[in-house]
Amino acid sequence: MTINEIQDEIIDEFEAFDDWMDRYQLIVDYAKDLDRHPLPESDKTEQNKIDGCQSTVWFTAHMEDGLLVFNGDSDALLVRGIVALLLRVLSGHTPKEIVEAQLYFIDRIGLREHLSPTRSNGVAAMLKQMKLYALAYNQ
Repeated sequence: MTINEIQDEIIDEFEAFDDWMDRYQLIVDYAKDLDRHPLPESDKTEQNKIDGCQSTVWFTAHMEDGLLVFNGDSDALLVRGIVALLLRVLSGHTPKEIVEAQLYFIDRIGLREHLSPTRSNGVAAMLKQMKLYALAYNQ
């Protein structure tokens, strides 16, 4: 699937819920996705920590068969769900696709407007770090 197809799939999943409490619960449910591929404790280091997040968030990246694979985690449940969403959209694509991706799903599902300013800044910091990893591997 392309990055845009995955974003559209997520938008469809969120449109099934009118109430924001249900949408928050869906984000929390996504956090369970991280349990299938947990970030090893050895990767929860200062080097992998995302600056600018209210919660503690870690990301790692490595190349696998020409695709950039991300892993991540957070100490906050809602943020873990957001991490899982970002991984779902961007992990497993080429660095070039990630660098060029226009991520519209965050606004389309209403996430940005329902997060506190500090959480919203944290999402921007996570996306920036993922794009920086892609730029580094795209050379």
